[in-house]
Amino acid sequence: MYVIIVGCGRVGSELAKLLSNEGHDVVVIDKSPSSFDRLGGAFNGITLVGNGFDQDLLKSAGIEKADAFCTVTNGDNTNLISAQVAKKIFNVPKVIARVYDPQRAHIYAALGMDIISGTILFAAMLRDKIIESHFSSYLIETKDLGVIEIDPKKNLIGSPVQSLNIPGEFIVVTVRRMDGVIIPDEKTKIEESDILMGVVKVRSLSKIKERFSL
Repeated sequence: MYVIIVGCGRVGSELAKLLSNEGHDVVVIDKSPSSFDRLGGAFNGITLVGNGFDQDLLKSAGIEKADAFCTVTNGDNTNLISAQVAKKIFNVPKVIARVYDPQRAHIYAALGMDIISGTILFAAMLRDKIIESHFSSYLIETKDLGVIEIDPKKNLIGSPVQSLNIPGEFIVVTVRRMDGVIIPDEKTKIEESDILMGVVKVRSLSKIKERFSL
């Protein structure tokens, strides 16, 4: 993919390095030339100095062939304006904007923009750690589903992983073991020290917690 990233702070630089290491074509835009130091010597993408809503600069960045545009500066106004320019003027297929203010995030999301609010995500993560230590609602962008971590009891050792599934309510999607993570199939059985990760309907959360004594 051809990806343009506006903002080379901690998030932007890490995203750029991840995408570049995966073989994608990456262009990073930032107002401060020194910010590109975060990319390191192994980064093989393009860096440009300027504003993410400067149309001439965006054309130089190749926005007319971009598959995705992500703006993650520390300013909500800059991110929202840049995102709208990419989406409305250049018709980039995938446009994502980082927004700190939760109220703005809700407003622009309601208008159809793809918004990520670190404030909301972090607050949700802290809430889950405080209230539901085994449950993470922030991993899936819906209020209907969540991800739950299960440490199976000894009486489940040797049981097929799929036997724990409840159609329409709960399904085990990964098994974390000492030697790595696997996606279970009909032959996968629970071993000692396994940690199961499952997708659960929020309305069934109490039932699942009781079933696995969480």
